[in-house]
Amino acid sequence: MPLTARIINEVFSYPLMALSLKDIFLGRPKDPLDPRVFHQISLIAFLAWVGLGADGLSSSAYGPEEAFLALGEHFFLALPLAILMAVTVFVISASYSQIIEFFPTGGGGYLVATKLLGPKVGLVSGSALVVDYMLTITISVASGADAIFSFLPASIHGAKLATAFVLIFFLIYLNLRGTKESVLFLLPIFLLFILAHLLAIGLGIVPKAANIPVLASTTYQKTIGDIQGLGLWTTLFIVLHAYSLGGGTYTGIEAVSNGLQVLREPRVQTGKKTMLYMAVSLAFTASGLLLSYLLNHVSHEPGRTLNASLFAKVYEGFFSTDLAYILVVVTLLTEAAILLVAAQAGFIDGPRVLSNMAIDSWVPHRFSHLSDNLVAQYGIWFMGLASLGFLVYSRGEVKLLVVMYSINVFLTFTLSQLGMCRHWWEVRKHQRSWLRKLLLNGLGLMLTATILVVTVVIKFAEGGWVTVLVTSGFILLCYVIRSHYDRVSGALKSLDETLINIPFQPDLKSPVPAKNPEAPTAVVIARNFDGIGIHSLLSIARLFP
Repeated sequence: MPLTARIINEVFSYPLMALSLKDIFLGRPKDPLDPRVFHQISLIAFLAWVGLGADGLSSSAYGPEEAFLALGEHFFLALPLAILMAVTVFVISASYSQIIEFFPTGGGGYLVATKLLGPKVGLVSGSALVVDYMLTITISVASGADAIFSFLPASIHGAKLATAFVLIFFLIYLNLRGTKESVLFLLPIFLLFILAHLLAIGLGIVPKAANIPVLASTTYQKTIGDIQGLGLWTTLFIVLHAYSLGGGTYTGIEAVSNGLQVLREPRVQTGKKTMLYMAVSLAFTASGLLLSYLLNHVSHEPGRTLNASLFAKVYEGFFSTDLAYILVVVTLLTEAAILLVAAQAGFIDGPRVLSNMAIDSWVPHRFSHLSDNLVAQYGIWFMGLASLGFLVYSRGEVKLLVVMYSINVFLTFTLSQLGMCRHWWEVRKHQRSWLRKLLLNGLGLMLTATILVVTVVIKFAEGGWVTVLVTSGFILLCYVIRSHYDRVSGALKSLDETLINIPFQPDLKSPVPAKNPEAPTAVVIARNFDGIGIHSLLSIARLFP
């Protein structure tokens, strides 16, 4: 049922006085004991591809563009870069499929690092993930605003930041209603994005496919010329620089392994199928856009994204001016919308990471609590407000956000791959296929570590320091919170030891009242069967004989 229809149905299917304002806007509370609830909030592979995989697919709106622009006058290197980008997508996706098998209940970077590398390394990975998901929301919304304003008059571009603010608040509201409802709401948008970009990339490549062999030969000759003129290391630096700045393309791959809890059973098969959908679609879209830029000689135009320039050039070559304009607008609108789907992944997985960290007492325990709608409302508000803070700081500049975003993504990638490599090495005497799995995770480790190091070294002064500072501050805050819980736990343990040695003295002098089955029944909730729990229970008999 559409979201609007569902709200109307909820308002008029119950007596008006029985509904609160919260029920009307956020939906009626869900019964956690109802067997239909999990079916309503869990996702099959296709819907998971929309809600989680779209995080990676949407990065094609800015990842390939940043990589292509970084090549500068060496744009001919976009051909090998497109191949390298597709290979990287498949390698990282395949390595994360192994993580899904090893962690069938959820194998995000925090859990992988905590279990395989220790709790302190897990804290680093978890903190990086939390900040990463904040930036996922920010960069997705900011890039979506860029796409929308690419076809609007320059006179209203001043409203771009305000538009991004409104979109983030809209997503906060959408997620407070519940996971599946928000994914179903965005499903038509996602499908339209796929069709629109399939058309644009197809028209950008297929008519010029005959030129690809010539292009490959030209690329080889110019690359040899660069090596001879600039030197091997300088040429390699140019490629690595562009490759690292295109790292935003791979940033959503981990969302599937981290979000297994919302997938339909059997979760491992559903997760691996979702990962395959995402890998194929992302590799095609990202490498296809890079190749289309090159074949159609697309260059940067002020006030427009590179994708907007590409779509205009491609459509104008096949359709009338009016129809081409309509197609450009539709394609850019779907691009902006799919970026909102990507921001949705930040709202799904960010609170989940916070929940796992709350269970380990790194963040307040309330982040592990669910609302009446069975959503982590504290996590949703935290992620939403933090993303607004990043939006204010960056002023919605995607170029700055890409640098800030990529560092933490690849820090988490690298730690996860390192943990899996360590695991396969430790079980080599018991696991028959350990070498194959070690090589796959090892290759993933090499690729992700390379992008991480190059991005930090090259872009630290251009915004990377902000990510390092915020993540370090979050880690320090987690240590403070953990030390508080440790002190409270120690005090409770001391109190428990004191209480368990105090004998219980029942009040035998007070008369026992007659039993009244109609009277209210007291319920005592004891967290543990310890001194505090026992005395809480026995106190009822003493206070109410």
